[in-house]
Amino acid sequence: MKSTRVLFKTAALTLLLPSALLAQSVALNPATMAKLGTVDPRYQGYNIEMVEVTGGRFWAPYKQQGEPQADDASKASVPAGMDPSLYRYRAPINLSNPKLRKLAAALGPSYVRVSGTWANSTYFHDSDTPAPKTPPTGFNSVLTRSEWKGVLDFTKAVNGSLVTSFAVSPGVRDANGIWTPVEASKILAYTKSAGGSIAAAEMFNEPSFAAMGGAPKGYTAQTYGKDFQAFHAYISKAAPKMIVLGPGSVGEAGGLVPEAMKQSMLKSTDMLEASGPGINAFSYHFYGGGSQRCLSAGMPPMVSPETALSDEWLSKTNHDEAFYAELRDKYAPGKPMWLTETGETACGGDPWASTFIDSFRYLNQLGSLAKRGVQAIQHNTLAASDYALLDEDTYTPRPNYWAALLWRRMMGTTVLDADPKAAPSGTPSTPGLYLYAHCLRDQPGDVALLAINAGKEQHTITLPQAAERYTLTSDNLTSSQVALNGVDLALTGKDDLPTLSPTPTPAGEITLAPDDHHLLLHPQSQ
Repeated sequence: MKSTRVLFKTAALTLLLPSALLAQSVALNPATMAKLGTVDPRYQGYNIEMVEVTGGRFWAPYKQQGEPQADDASKASVPAGMDPSLYRYRAPINLSNPKLRKLAAALGPSYVRVSGTWANSTYFHDSDTPAPKTPPTGFNSVLTRSEWKGVLDFTKAVNGSLVTSFAVSPGVRDANGIWTPVEASKILAYTKSAGGSIAAAEMFNEPSFAAMGGAPKGYTAQTYGKDFQAFHAYISKAAPKMIVLGPGSVGEAGGLVPEAMKQSMLKSTDMLEASGPGINAFSYHFYGGGSQRCLSAGMPPMVSPETALSDEWLSKTNHDEAFYAELRDKYAPGKPMWLTETGETACGGDPWASTFIDSFRYLNQLGSLAKRGVQAIQHNTLAASDYALLDEDTYTPRPNYWAALLWRRMMGTTVLDADPKAAPSGTPSTPGLYLYAHCLRDQPGDVALLAINAGKEQHTITLPQAAERYTLTSDNLTSSQVALNGVDLALTGKDDLPTLSPTPTPAGEITLAPDDHHLLLHPQSQ
């Protein structure tokens, strides 16, 4: 047995609750935890939307929704059928910003996904001449060489591996309406010439909503099948080492898409039947519900601060994974599962997505899906809208960033079973207490335990050895400020990360107050 480290995440608000609550005691012994499998070393990743790279209209801040928007035609494109007042023009993100790079690098190695709905209809201006002021016919936005070079340089600087998708709009189609590599070939050739590479790609973003995503009118599952066959034939020769992801659908498991929108959805079953084999990893997207912005699109809000810690909400990620895992088993047996886009809620997230309360969902999703065998997750986004890890204007870390940083430093690739009696749905054996364990990152034989008390009862965990304890606290659950072991977390004056120092914790009982969120790290010989 080696020394033990423990990371806790709590809300100081909960310490005011009555101490007479019945304690639920759970004995944990890392040395006896069974190995479940492994995850990709870049398991925890993030998205940078293509519209951030090119500039364009992305989700407007809540306080500015409904205000007049720029009416320049080059800035007017939004997903088909969506209310334009939900969007606001944003200039291209500066991926060379030292602060942004420093914070992103701290999460590496990571998959950096540059995709999203806007990527489906983006034209690559493969020239050093000035880009056209308006996109060519069949496209809605323009990506320049310098912007894509910025993506490649950023990915390299932050120890990332690039994930993307390609255009599928009318501008890439032949006389028969079938996809051609006219844009993909330019992207791949320039990427290689610039010294970069694309690790993985979906043919295009969210084909389940093809019409909304820029595909031609009348796009069907049969069209998708023909497109994918053309795509796969091209990629097999042009980029044989690139991981082909697919289909990358979203919302089919229920709970996200309103009835009025389901009529226009393409089913993954139909697309996979039509396309045949060819994917190297089965990808899907997940949002547990719509944010407040989604109301105008007919998506009712699915979560509030009062329900954000409920088992119903926290287990939704498992519900969708089970739905898509069944499709994987039928159409791509043995292929790994990737969750290539996810966040608090669709349409940019709720206002409280940037606060401490969403860190419960964030880390629970990482722990739960690793246990279920998902190999990689890309959170939406790094630095855009309410669900971002960083504030989009200042790049100030939000609570989920600190959670992501601690996961990165502590949770390794080997997944252990900390709660073997948990239900297949993810409901823990002890109500409200979610337990996950991995071998400690870069320290074989040592164990990291994640424990989340999302319930209303006090719990006690008994440990057989001493630990180093990390406790994240906040004044309240919907605060954007967190402290580590009582010290507020903030960057230094030079935008460096602070030292993350643990608190020694003796063997024995550790109390988890109601609504506490704990990541317990226990080096333990195996």
